[in-house]
Amino acid sequence: MKTTLLRSACLVFPLLALCACKPEPPPTDQPPEPKAATADATQLREAIQQPIDRARAVDAASQRAADDQRAAIDAATQ
Repeated sequence: MKTTLLRSACLVFPLLALCACKPEPPPTDQPPEPKAATADATQLREAIQQPIDRARAVDAASQRAADDQRAAIDAATQ
């Protein structure tokens, strides 16, 4: 009987000790530093914006050409 109790105690106490150990949570007082304020972010933003700007310029040029063509058609039909 004593050996069974001793064996049980030898198993239970280490398990209780392991259950009582919890990892310390990370500190939440300070938010992480933003990483988007670097030069890489600026280069990435410019790389994305350049094709959009080119497309707007092409759209404006094609709109002017269409307006000129419409004006030429109107002038020819009158």
